[in-house]
Amino acid sequence: MEFYYYSFLAGVIALIFSLSAAYITIKRPEGDKKMIEISDAIKSGARAYLNRQLKTILIFGVILFIVFLFLKNGVEIAIAFAVGAISSYLTAYLGMNVAVRANVRTTKSAERGTHAAFSTAILGGSVTGFAAVGFALISLSALIGFIGYSTAAKIFILIGFGFGASLISLFARVGGGIYTKAADVGADLVGKTELNLPEDDPRNPAVIADNVGDNVGDCAGMSADVYESYSVTLVASLLIAATLSTTAKLFAYPLYVASIGIIGSLLSLLFLRVGKSGTPTKALYKGITAAVIIAAILDYILTAALGYSTGYFIAVLAGLVIAVLIFSVTDYFTGNTSKPVVKIATAAEGGAGTDVIMGLAVGLRSTWLPVLFIIAGIFVSYSAAGIYGIGIATVGMLSLTATILTIDSFGPITDNAGGIAEMCGLEPKVRKVTDELDAIGNTTKATTKGFAIGGAALSATALFVAFASAVHLNVIDALNPTVTIGIFIGVLLPFIFSSFLMEAVGFAATKMVDEVRRQVKTIKGLLQGKAKPDYAKAVDIATVNALKSLVVPELVAILTPIAVGLILGPAALGGLLVGVIPASLLLALFMANSGGAMDNAKKYVEAGHFGGKGSDAHKAAVVGDTLGDPLKDTAGPALNSMIKVVSTLSILLAPIFLAYSLGL
Repeated sequence: MEFYYYSFLAGVIALIFSLSAAYITIKRPEGDKKMIEISDAIKSGARAYLNRQLKTILIFGVILFIVFLFLKNGVEIAIAFAVGAISSYLTAYLGMNVAVRANVRTTKSAERGTHAAFSTAILGGSVTGFAAVGFALISLSALIGFIGYSTAAKIFILIGFGFGASLISLFARVGGGIYTKAADVGADLVGKTELNLPEDDPRNPAVIADNVGDNVGDCAGMSADVYESYSVTLVASLLIAATLSTTAKLFAYPLYVASIGIIGSLLSLLFLRVGKSGTPTKALYKGITAAVIIAAILDYILTAALGYSTGYFIAVLAGLVIAVLIFSVTDYFTGNTSKPVVKIATAAEGGAGTDVIMGLAVGLRSTWLPVLFIIAGIFVSYSAAGIYGIGIATVGMLSLTATILTIDSFGPITDNAGGIAEMCGLEPKVRKVTDELDAIGNTTKATTKGFAIGGAALSATALFVAFASAVHLNVIDALNPTVTIGIFIGVLLPFIFSSFLMEAVGFAATKMVDEVRRQVKTIKGLLQGKAKPDYAKAVDIATVNALKSLVVPELVAILTPIAVGLILGPAALGGLLVGVIPASLLLALFMANSGGAMDNAKKYVEAGHFGGKGSDAHKAAVVGDTLGDPLKDTAGPALNSMIKVVSTLSILLAPIFLAYSLGL
């Protein structure tokens, strides 16, 4: 039986589990009429945003599909592109649609305690996690069966699949990130600092838009992001294998490792539960640890049983270890009671300025350990198995995708659950449970972003190796002025790209602030709770401005490598990739960790420290969190998608650059 049959079967198992988890989640009780009403408003807003975003994606997608038809093997590349884009969108759509239903069910489960609420949120989150790996392995395995793998040219066609996933990821990350932070910042700046309203207060007109944003940004956006990393990593490892050999055994190994990751993730769910004496945090760490240990044991057995080199297992193990280390160090710098977070909260006593200064300092310092881990991982994997080792190390890291996405989706589900509890005025014991899970979910969102950023950097490194092979580039000559120009453009690109996203959040948030203030002034009895806000208007503002703002950064990411490749040539484009990968890694880590740390510093103050809610320290911490929001949820994560779009597009168009570059 062909090797891709096994990965196809593993994907089917993952997807069946995802659909079963969705069914079980939806069958759980929703709560009373008011809870259902609020949940339906969130659900409606999230669905409306994704449907409108799809229209924008279709414009780009159809144009690119037609362009690819004119390439060598264009029909196959265009089909692979369409399959990658559609499967990525289905992953995001399925995961988000279950997440917006799991939120109210988590709130209802909180009436029975932490264990029940935690279980519901994890089950709902697992839909996204297993849908991602299921759709990816089914799609990629089917394409290999359709296209074949007998020559390097056939494997090259698969880069279309990776680019399709990358394009959807870029839209989901950019658009979702702008949406969620425009709503969040608008809600906080007026609701908390001007009106002194609690988080998720139903009198705040932006509160539904804020909860919608959690889903379109942290659920749909993150799932598309990690789906893309998972997919392009598998494609990159197959492209690297094609440069070494066309034997099935070398192509099979990455797909076997990915399949084993599904088994490890499924078994890890047995540990993702809260016992009578346990805590949610311990349960999450147990789940991740179990997934890593089970995957490592099964990978070793597979490597030995099928006669693969021990070096391959060492490379895979390096990837698994990198995942754990990055997860842990991100937790240290952003955890809700960690030393760096407490340091930022302490600085808030001096005002907003000192809070922000300390938050940025923590973010800057948080970059060195993850980069060190990635450097060590590249060194170990290359020493163990050459350039192929770099590819399979990345596959090893991302084989944990189902577990990581499950834990990530836990975040927006519990965040929404807390919002529903607050808006419905549920009894304190329910709110206590949802607050606890929300605080933990806030940390998991930060740690999974660290995983996604590290995975994106390793994926892009593997893609760079594949690009170098595609354009016959054996060395990057920094003394060549065109290569140096390419390097500088590559370093510049993430800064320019991020600037558009930060500006977009600022513009959209201003519109949201104006709308919240308008409603407070014009709707009589709003602050007294005698009248309802116009939630739909706030949702529409966030939607329209997010979709307007995503076009320019999308074009920057797509057109820059094309321009460099055509005008300066493949060597300069290689220089661009050399510059863009480390620059994006460092900038993304800095932004994501500083934002996550400032967010949890605010929550630390709100927990009763330094005067608690309403104090001067709290007002300062809210300002810090407002700055951190677009850093951690918009610009930082979007860089993951940007570097993979640049990398996959560079490989895809490599034949054109070789044939038609001006080579200035």
